[in-house]
Amino acid sequence: MLLRFWLLLIIFFTSIHTSFSQNSTLPESPSKREFRGIWLATVANIDWPSSPGLSSARQKEEFLKILDEHQKSGINAILLQVRPASDAFYGRGRELWSRFLTGKQGLAPAPYYDPLEFAVNEAHKRGMELHAWFNPYRASTTLASSDISREHISREHPEWFFNYAGRKLFNPGLPEVRAYIIQVILDVVRNYDIDGVHFDDYFYPYPERNQVIQDKETFAKYGAEFTNIDDWRRHNVDILIHTLADSIHAAKRYVKFGISPFGIWRNRSQDPEGSESSGLDSYGTLYADTRKWIREGWVDYINPQIYFPLYYRVAPFEKLVDWWSNNTFGKHLYIGHAAYRATERRPGWNDWRQIPDQIRYVRQNNRVQGSVFFSSKSVTSNFAGIQDSLRNDFYRYPALPPQMLWLDAIPPQSPLNLQANITANRVSLKWGEPIKARDGETAYGYVIYRFPSDGRIDIEDASKIIKISFENSTSFTDEVARPGMYFYVVTAIDRLKNESLPSNNVMVSIPQVY
Repeated sequence: MLLRFWLLLIIFFTSIHTSFSQNSTLPESPSKREFRGIWLATVANIDWPSSPGLSSARQKEEFLKILDEHQKSGINAILLQVRPASDAFYGRGRELWSRFLTGKQGLAPAPYYDPLEFAVNEAHKRGMELHAWFNPYRASTTLASSDISREHISREHPEWFFNYAGRKLFNPGLPEVRAYIIQVILDVVRNYDIDGVHFDDYFYPYPERNQVIQDKETFAKYGAEFTNIDDWRRHNVDILIHTLADSIHAAKRYVKFGISPFGIWRNRSQDPEGSESSGLDSYGTLYADTRKWIREGWVDYINPQIYFPLYYRVAPFEKLVDWWSNNTFGKHLYIGHAAYRATERRPGWNDWRQIPDQIRYVRQNNRVQGSVFFSSKSVTSNFAGIQDSLRNDFYRYPALPPQMLWLDAIPPQSPLNLQANITANRVSLKWGEPIKARDGETAYGYVIYRFPSDGRIDIEDASKIIKISFENSTSFTDEVARPGMYFYVVTAIDRLKNESLPSNNVMVSIPQVY
């Protein structure tokens, strides 16, 4: 009887997915603006480095290979986990080196290099943003003393922490904890050329059987104005998010602040403003009022982890996408996709069209600005053909990240005096830096376009982009154009990817080689 039930359930889900795929008429060519992100996890060496303690040269080699693979797949943003457990993948900060990097907490890479600085530079060379991903409250993934250095912050200030399910966590109710976490993150904002600060879904811990959050004494000391501990816990996280948002933008106004919460804020049965779902909710379980953070304008983007299949009864992917898109309050929404689940033998996931169908659904909603995939290895391993789908279909053409006009609405001026020369069938382009715009900026980078001579020049056509550069170089060589006649134009972009009007166009004729 049970076997028959599961067979019927699988047939039901398969028929739904088949219907969705056959009935979708949305063209696969997207607009030129789309956030295309990858989570690159370092905790427990999920994605990089492949094991702790590798040589610096091997670490760099692995990282470059990862970036190159994602560049081929059209990815334009890397969300790199730089602080997995109150330790660091960077050197210019106040916390110890991560044991997931060198094999021993506090031990620097040898020979020395700074992984975050290296990652930022290499991502920018490839036209990718680099968002520094922090786990704000996790202090250790283990309670084994051999894995925690004597100089670790949990040893220096044991009163700041509580143990929960075999891990050590910061106590969010302590003002000194919030102040410390904010300064840790500002170290990175000030000292590195990152594009964004990113949090995932770990705030107060996910519930575990027979585990109790040990913060009653803290509540007694700091929660006098609250009638229940749940509201106080949410307030503690609110303070961190609000203060951190203001601090990041005060330090560098162009650094984006984004959060990737659990996919359900509240269920409609709990709150009339909630989603059509019946699963665990971040508001009541993790004490994370994620909708409030968007409504108040404390985050620049929200990136919910909707790690459920389409038409899933408890938490339908499509219903949650629709709910979040109705609750963005003018900020960006990027959908988190569970690439790691793409080959699971469960209803919904056993259809390899699941992730492609999710991307199609997301793209039908003009209030969603992109997608992020967990995690890097799942994509580069081509789970369920995801990497093939990105390269050959969805991300076949380049895309700029979407604009954030509340941070900067002033585009650069156009590049000046574009010129072209042909040598051995290679087209060498040169231009002049634009004059300063109204905000005093010139150009952070450039976008180079190539159009056939018998077509019109339309810089909204992403298929005509041949290079997105985050480097302030005023030259480019096109080595792949086939014989024929073309127009070239160049635009300037600023740090937040506002784009100028095009330069003058130049026409070239590439001769046929016999």
